[in-house]
Amino acid sequence: MTTLQSFQNEIKKIHHREVTKKRTQLPPAEKESKPAQKSTSKGKRPDLGKPSVEPPLAQVKQDPAPNVPDVEQTIQTLFLSSTDGEYEQGKDLIATLLTRGRGELLLRLGAQPPRDILFSNDSIDDADGWIGVERTEDQVESLRANITRAVEDLGGKVCILTQMSAQHPRASILLRLPPPDVSLTPEVRCAVVGNVDSGKSTMLGVLTRGGLDDGRGLARVVLFRHKHEIETGRTSSVGMEILGFDAAGAPILPNNSGSTDPDVLRREKLGWDEISVRSAKIVTFIDLAGHERYLKTTLYGLTSGAPSCVILMVGANAGVIGMSKEHLAIALALSVPVVVCITKVDMTPPNKLAETLKQVEKILKSPGCRKIPVFVKSQETAVEVSQVFTKERFCPIFQVSNVTGAGLDFVRTFLNLLPASEGDEEKFDISLPLEFSVTDVWSVPYVGTVVNGILNSGTIKTGDAVLLGPDEHGQYMSTVVKSMQRKRADVSTAEAGQTVALALKRTRRAAVRKGMVIVHKTDTPPRAVRQFEGQVLILYHNTTLQPNYQAMLHCGAVRQTVRIVTIDHPQNLLRTGDRATVSFEFISHPEFVKEGMKLLFREGKTKGLGVITKLL
Repeated sequence: MTTLQSFQNEIKKIHHREVTKKRTQLPPAEKESKPAQKSTSKGKRPDLGKPSVEPPLAQVKQDPAPNVPDVEQTIQTLFLSSTDGEYEQGKDLIATLLTRGRGELLLRLGAQPPRDILFSNDSIDDADGWIGVERTEDQVESLRANITRAVEDLGGKVCILTQMSAQHPRASILLRLPPPDVSLTPEVRCAVVGNVDSGKSTMLGVLTRGGLDDGRGLARVVLFRHKHEIETGRTSSVGMEILGFDAAGAPILPNNSGSTDPDVLRREKLGWDEISVRSAKIVTFIDLAGHERYLKTTLYGLTSGAPSCVILMVGANAGVIGMSKEHLAIALALSVPVVVCITKVDMTPPNKLAETLKQVEKILKSPGCRKIPVFVKSQETAVEVSQVFTKERFCPIFQVSNVTGAGLDFVRTFLNLLPASEGDEEKFDISLPLEFSVTDVWSVPYVGTVVNGILNSGTIKTGDAVLLGPDEHGQYMSTVVKSMQRKRADVSTAEAGQTVALALKRTRRAAVRKGMVIVHKTDTPPRAVRQFEGQVLILYHNTTLQPNYQAMLHCGAVRQTVRIVTIDHPQNLLRTGDRATVSFEFISHPEFVKEGMKLLFREGKTKGLGVITKLL
């Protein structure tokens, strides 16, 4: 398992090297326009005005990653002053930070407990090493009132996340600007996985519809899209659900008056377009199948959806069994941060619950996972762990009941504070040429062919002339973006990192398939390849892998059977744990893949992880 960790680090280095190479190969004109592009996209937010005082703003602007405690102390000092000039300085500083943070800023008032003590759930009042300056209750209240007034002057809202008045008075508040346009609403993508009957669809039904479950599957029935799903109670497709949060941090839920009639709950749900228009942040849940029969679908959802995190559902009454282990292994192999939700705590005997918690903790601490489990038992822990778990090895563990509602507030707070998926500049770069991966295709009456997918790089707008491909011969067809929607709300532009649906002119549905890409129309379209070379690590195989072995390859939105052509290994074969340079060939048709892309191939129980190093 140490080999897996070192191999993942190597994959990151290769990916980073290829991204850097592409950025340096940009034409001079594009390089010069990169800052302008970014400021244009973010500049669509309300103009917060020019700073009236220079020093604190200049300090924040020059430092690409300002020390958060230092900035918080500067803001507190300015707002505790009784002069109008320093109040204006504080307001300007908040305006700058809100613009940098895509309209969102988390502030902690007063001294904050040390993170290791907070995450261990020990008593924090007597702990040493508190961070920041101690404040009195009156000072914390004064700060909250002044900051609220400043943010409201800027057109935003303030949400009080936590407020403590014990030995160390403190508070955590969320400052948020409502986006002026749906195209600028931050989005967080979360993939929901777990074994059959672990409570995935039930929890999503409770989170997105607002009502609690009745203990007999009421909440999940309203999410099912197919007749056989309702009959079997099992998800078989990649479902999508969204949860919106408004500028004040409150979830946007339908008003169904606590009805227990599935037909009423289906009818009274809010449309995606309505949620999108009212939201200041959207959390998109990719609901994946738990049954082994649909593992291929689950894998495709994990690789093509580019999730910011994986939420692993574990039934407290069953523990980590079956496909839960498989899904956790895949998430770890793909280096996606993991969150664990232990469901059904209301119906599980205390001894069984304790056994499940111990099992989860043991698995997360094992050499294969190397995670630091954090049991979230307070709002303060939920707030703090949301800010660090994607960058560090922390794994939040929530204990929830969809029948009583226990623990759900902690989950909502955590989801509300997660950083936006499009903010990951290592994955998504607005300065690079357009690249849009097709993950879904539909034929819509009176509209035509519609494709859904993720912008990996660049920007796109309605009316753009684009190329779609490659087809089975490796060719690209010319088309035009007729219209565009984001979460079923009409938009005119989209940028790297966003999920968007495009209606294409004069394009037949039969000519489009998942895994295709859309690029701007040029004289030299990107090359489609039949063969490529990659560094691979065999995670599991019960015998030996040899040339001509075939497996299903998942690489971004590409999903196709490949054949191993050559193996650069002394024995010309591979076993579990072996690393080698392998050349692959697509069986059916050429695909668009790039050097530095991560790949996962499987066949039965065989699993391999790798990265593309050369196109042949």
